[in-house]
Amino acid sequence: MLYPELFKSLEAVRWNMETDVPWDSFDASRLSDEQARTIKMNAITEWSALPATEMFLRDNAHDSDFSAFMSVWFFEEQKHSLVLLEYLRRFRPHLLPTEQELHAVRFPFDPAPALETLMLHFCGEIRLNHWYRRASEWHTEPVIKHIYNLISRDEARHGGAYLQYMKRAIGTFGDQARAAFSKIGVLMASANRTAQALHPTNLHVNESMFPNDTVQSRLPDPTWLENWLTRQIDFDREWENKVVERILHNASILFDRTFESVQDLNKYRKEVARRLGARLSETLTPPPLPG
Repeated sequence: MLYPELFKSLEAVRWNMETDVPWDSFDASRLSDEQARTIKMNAITEWSALPATEMFLRDNAHDSDFSAFMSVWFFEEQKHSLVLLEYLRRFRPHLLPTEQELHAVRFPFDPAPALETLMLHFCGEIRLNHWYRRASEWHTEPVIKHIYNLISRDEARHGGAYLQYMKRAIGTFGDQARAAFSKIGVLMASANRTAQALHPTNLHVNESMFPNDTVQSRLPDPTWLENWLTRQIDFDREWENKVVERILHNASILFDRTFESVQDLNKYRKEVARRLGARLSETLTPPPLPG
């Protein structure tokens, strides 16, 4: 099992909201209303770990080890929301989300293949780590800068934990897992080719609720993410390339193959698909007739 050691490693570096956040360093002159509104949106977005956890537990009912790890992931992700809520409660109480605004992002996700979902969220942790690092640079108020740094490091550690479960899946499922992970890896490393940010909170997850079936679509301001990325924290091509580089680096570790570009990873995906197709063909080919 991976859960016991992951629990120990994450417990050893866990930060305390009361003692590890320098609340007394708050500088009101360095927090604009514009910046504070983005904190509200991120607090609500982080609250969506609740439906994501419900999805993970449902779709991984066969895997008690991974499901147990969700107890750690869910706790830390909800703490991200909580620390942002606490920041607003202390310093911008009129912007504190209502319980209804938080509950709006709790809605059912359609069942999805567990392996693909694992890789999707692994890439999402990488992207969040970079978004929050950039947010920390954009903010000017020292306490929220510190908070975003804390959160970004958590997201990186969560990605590392997911990577261990992905390695285990390859050992168990072989090319089936490689095919699932490489397919999603190509998708999530191709954000430069899409009009929207490729993150789990911005993807459609419930066909019956379309188009209001993304976390971002259920926020008080559904357009905030694009504005935050492009006009506020300035998550430009240079930063996007950092995300792609980390996805490719980790894919290289995962598949024991060097990937210099998304095209390299896509070639590998096709290679694995051909292997799976050949095995399926062998399985379906009827035996020769006697005589």
